[in-house]
Amino acid sequence: MNKTDLIASIAESADLTKVDATKAIDAAINAITESVNKGKKVTLPGFATFEKTARPARKGRNPATGAEIDIPAKNVVKIKAGKTFLDAVN
Repeated sequence: MNKTDLIASIAESADLTKVDATKAIDAAINAITESVNKGKKVTLPGFATFEKTARPARKGRNPATGAEIDIPAKNVVKIKAGKTFLDAVN
């Protein structure tokens, strides 16, 4: 399923127009992105938790040549699936 399919599904199930469903999805994604970017943990009970964490710099190896490389520090997002979501998938 891609974003277009998701919009169509939400529009149908929530009795919205595709334009309104698109606005709702975009607003939700933006709100989650902004909150996580500010370092806040976003929890959607039963679905998922989004959290920004810092990954420190480290040494790695180029698999093709075996040469040692420096991997810079960066921020990553950890997404943990909620119990209700996991139960539905399993």
